[in-house]
Amino acid sequence: MRAPEIGQSSMAGSGGSTLRLLWISARPEQWIKNSVVLAALIFARQFTDGPQVTRALVCLGCFICLSAAVYLWNDVKDRQSDQLHPKKRGRPIASGALGDSPALTASVLLALAGLAGLVSLGFDVLLIGAGYLLNNVLYTLWIKKEAILDVMSISAGFLLRASAGAVALDVRFSPWLLLCTLLLSLFLGFCKRRDDLVVLAGGAAEHRKVLGEYSLVFLDQAIALVTASTLIAYALYTLSPEVQLKLHSVYLPWTIPVVLYGLFRYLYLVYHREKGGDPSRLLMSDWRLMISIIVWGFLVVTLLLMGDSA
Repeated sequence: MRAPEIGQSSMAGSGGSTLRLLWISARPEQWIKNSVVLAALIFARQFTDGPQVTRALVCLGCFICLSAAVYLWNDVKDRQSDQLHPKKRGRPIASGALGDSPALTASVLLALAGLAGLVSLGFDVLLIGAGYLLNNVLYTLWIKKEAILDVMSISAGFLLRASAGAVALDVRFSPWLLLCTLLLSLFLGFCKRRDDLVVLAGGAAEHRKVLGEYSLVFLDQAIALVTASTLIAYALYTLSPEVQLKLHSVYLPWTIPVVLYGLFRYLYLVYHREKGGDPSRLLMSDWRLMISIIVWGFLVVTLLLMGDSA
């Protein structure tokens, strides 16, 4: 149990200020997950409408504040278990470089700022934001101890953010797209649990009791199921006559091969490179995966605009 002291010494030796440690603990590299808020802006074809873009960006900023608040609070609650994790024990709070008081104060201020910003987007959006915080509080206090429910709770966070983006713009979000969001987030969640088992090996249950309820065999089957389901749901969404009529575009099926490559690339990294514990870092570190997402986004916007001009 001397590792936290080593982490504290290294952090202190770097001369990092409290603000710098708070910034690190807020995990800005994870904020990319909040980009799901912008899905409605793109698929509702509102990305050329200035006021709508502004509302979407405000919603995005608010959820960045809310997610940062959650990360800070979660690290305080999980300090002891994080000290047993080979990667997490170097975090400022787990290492002891950042105290509980400034972390909790920043967490409350960020949560209030996020909720205050959502007020400007409407009461319904505020309720979704509050639901997002409640889901994370329940996850930290209870749900993370329940196998399968823990991953489903993480997926619920993505669904709430996607829904908030749609409600903020007052547009109807396709049930197919919500299903794709749910399945993709389950895919990422199960891959993360698999990485936890691989990295922690025999000590997985000591770090988090619920990991003892999982096995590689079960997780491999769950990953295979949600991978196939994600691809099928996305394909059906792009091929749906109702969706094509609504979007005024029949070209979206051209993006299916890119989605297929992205899923296979992620699986390759999980199984052959033993990665997958941190989807955001993996996205930023693997240039092939990053390019596939950029290409997908470019194709979606371009093909929707082609539908307008057809």
